Amino acid sequence: MTRFAAPISEQIWDMKYRLKQADGTPVDRSVEDTWRRIARSLATVEDDADAFEAEFYAALEDFKFLPAGRIVAGAGTDRSVTLFNCFVMGTIPDSMSGIFEHLREAALTMQQGGGIGYDFSTIRPKGANVHGVAADASGPLSFMDVWDAMCRTIMSAGARRGAMMATLRCDHPDIEAFIEAKSDPARLRNFNVSVLVTDAFMEAVKADEAWELAFDGKVMKTLQARDLWNKIMRATYDYAEPGVIFIDRINKANNLAYCETIAATNPCGEQPLPPYGACLLGSVNLARLVGDPFGPDAALDDAALERLVASAVRMMDNVVDASRFPLEEQAQEAAAKRRIGLGVTGLADALAMVGVRYGSEEAARLTEDWMHRIARAAYLTSAQLAAEKGAFPLFDADKYLASGALEHMDDDVKDAIRKHGIRNALLTSVAPTGTISLFAGNVSSGIEPVFAHAYTRKVLQKDGSRTEEEVVDYAVQMWRDRNGDADLPDHFVSAQTLDPMDHVRMQAAAQKWVDSSISKTINCPEDISFEAFKDVYMQAYETGCKGCTTYRPNAVTGSVLSVSETADASPAEAQKSEEGEVIYMSEPLSRPQALEGSTYKLKWPGSEHALYITVNDLIQNGHRRPFEIFVNSKNMEHFAWTVALTRMISAVFRRGGDVSFVVEELKAVFDPRGGAWMEGKYIPSIIAGIGGVIERHMIATGFLAGEGLGLKSDPQAQVVALGSTPAKACPSCGSFEMRMVEGCMTCAACGHSKCG
Repeated sequence: MTRFAAPISEQIWDMKYRLKQADGTPVDRSVEDTWRRIARSLATVEDDADAFEAEFYAALEDFKFLPAGRIVAGAGTDRSVTLFNCFVMGTIPDSMSGIFEHLREAALTMQQGGGIGYDFSTIRPKGANVHGVAADASGPLSFMDVWDAMCRTIMSAGARRGAMMATLRCDHPDIEAFIEAKSDPARLRNFNVSVLVTDAFMEAVKADEAWELAFDGKVMKTLQARDLWNKIMRATYDYAEPGVIFIDRINKANNLAYCETIAATNPCGEQPLPPYGACLLGSVNLARLVGDPFGPDAALDDAALERLVASAVRMMDNVVDASRFPLEEQAQEAAAKRRIGLGVTGLADALAMVGVRYGSEEAARLTEDWMHRIARAAYLTSAQLAAEKGAFPLFDADKYLASGALEHMDDDVKDAIRKHGIRNALLTSVAPTGTISLFAGNVSSGIEPVFAHAYTRKVLQKDGSRTEEEVVDYAVQMWRDRNGDADLPDHFVSAQTLDPMDHVRMQAAAQKWVDSSISKTINCPEDISFEAFKDVYMQAYETGCKGCTTYRPNAVTGSVLSVSETADASPAEAQKSEEGEVIYMSEPLSRPQALEGSTYKLKWPGSEHALYITVNDLIQNGHRRPFEIFVNSKNMEHFAWTVALTRMISAVFRRGGDVSFVVEELKAVFDPRGGAWMEGKYIPSIIAGIGGVIERHMIATGFLAGEGLGLKSDPQAQVVALGSTPAKACPSCGSFEMRMVEGCMTCAACGHSKCG
């Protein structure tokens, strides 16, 4: 018997979370070993380590508590990685030396796997005078371009790129350029961007008043607030960014308003953090806590929920002590406040199990009740931990209890905090859970609705044959197991059928009992009117949300893969589904005795010896696809990195799928010492030169259609995007199942997410 509810869950575990030796030999023989590794590691700081190891294991078992991926992959290993997911970097000084010192800090943080947020509002606007150098400032966007280029060169731990969030205040003189920056599809690809919207601005929008853009007290432009709001709305309507963060609401509701000011969030927006703020994440799997699912007595097990929350809070508090930190400032900030971000996943599945339609008034009421129970249990546990181990160092009882987030907390919880203090300054957050939700059996993600009740993965086997693998939502599969082929009840809904205001209702209901924030995407139909779209954001503001992120499929953002939810699809729909298949490799292909290939000479200017690059191809069904690469040179300075590079690229080639992304990744690497001009083109690094050689080979063999056209079709994939606009390919596995989940493009096939 396997603990995994679906084949994709075991694949996610093996790819992302299973501890292996450097040569790929598994250390974790089973998922039970993974749970044991985490439990043992996080219990080591306890006086009675054995007892708490057993408690922690019980919480992890059967995917009831899901620590964030960095904890699952890193706890109990010797890897030099952080177990924290979220960082906001220090306040950027308005000086060249200060700016580049913070660029260095960002690189160190992303190198250890942390996603970062930055507020660029402190940098003077473009055209402002730079004292003492007789020059004009280049503005915050020019430095964001530098950050973006740096991010492309940093591969985060676990083969993830660092994700970044950039914020700018709504009264900064460069706000209009910031709003429009991502209309250029080649710019700021490694950033999510959000506007920091103040209460004063929202009131000015509603009253149609003038709005001043100023820096250092100097007004540089005046415009109508409603015109600026419409620019924000039009940009996100057209290309899904920028997001909106209601920054005054965040600061007023912050438990720590007495000792910190927040101006930025982590990449997905669920963690508003102060300078050098850090937070770790974990989620209670509500789908595993429903008793008598779909039955007459279906209900969430409140006692089990409280026990699980208590164990989860203690585990996460221990992570604060167990984790490494990229910077000492981050370690000090984490120790001073001991923030944690406990959230939920599987909410939509749990609602379906108790017979409630996601997005309904009843679902909002039930969600608020469940989140209240979680917050109550978390705060009581943290107060008990304070009695046992001490409150967080910056705790001030009177100021803390007077904060906005504690305003509606239960009196007995306040009494416990007043008596004992509290161990963790903030405790709750709803984070993106795309990958760990797949790991847990494809439960619905976070507080999002079910995206699709089922979809089919087509897997290419080693012998060239294809097998089909259905990926079914956890609650849907449970219904099938109990009711066979019976139709799903009407209360089963998906993101494709919900009204945007249903999304807002659910986010607002959850936000009341979340002391940090929520990562949530409000899906909007492509044909929603601009006025109705703006109403979504205004409703989010009026109902108490701390931010708003929407996704409307269009020609810029792309559309997601269409999913047929019914068995009686029309012949045209059936044909579309047949054409829209996505092929995945089941395991690496075996190497034949002989392969066809070509060798290319690359002479890098200034280097004494040339590189000789050999690319060998596998022939399948009459098509050539790259299978392995070798790089040779007499220059011993290159030996170690060329061997490592060739092994990694060859490993990617042998997994199959659309591997043309390798070209783009290599060509984006720049050398800080400078690149070189070769054959009339500027090549930013020798690595980029190798990428160019691979691209030339792929074009020559027909694997790519032509240079400069972006990702090309894989002869084995036979992918056709469905809908009126093109879908985007996953840069990790090549599938066309990228979807916007909780503010971040996430692959439903492999769990890849640029937000980490």
